[in-house]
Amino acid sequence: MNPAVSLVAAARRELSWPDAAAYIVAQLAFGILGVWAAHAMFDLPVIQVSTKVRTGSGQWLGEAIATFGLVLTILGTVRYRQPWVPASVALYIMAAYWFTSSTSFANPAITVARSLSDSFAGIAPGDVPMFIVAQLVGAGLAAVTAKLLFPPPA
Repeated sequence: MNPAVSLVAAARRELSWPDAAAYIVAQLAFGILGVWAAHAMFDLPVIQVSTKVRTGSGQWLGEAIATFGLVLTILGTVRYRQPWVPASVALYIMAAYWFTSSTSFANPAITVARSLSDSFAGIAPGDVPMFIVAQLVGAGLAAVTAKLLFPPPA
């Protein structure tokens, strides 16, 4: 899961707010540890800060769309084919990498973690807040759309 998904789950009362907060802390911490592990595997300095500029309305719209699609994919798959969630998420993220201008971070924890990697995958720390705002907008719109598209079973 990611913080946007955790917030949607809490808003839908599928996860308690204290649990969502704990998940978000863990998601951020393990995202950062993952970046550091990747650096170590490739013999790069573990501690880095990105200089890759990712900003502008096109990038933010791309992130909102990427996160909208991810959350809608998760909610629809949970509703109709729950065992398929892992494959659905993987396939969606792979596709969204190619069809969004932002390369589909679609995850606030990953966005923060990638600000700590001065590689092609990075994002400058100053660009992180608007990416996260766009992700949360996309997640919120997906939650509303899912309520309309995927009514609870009768």
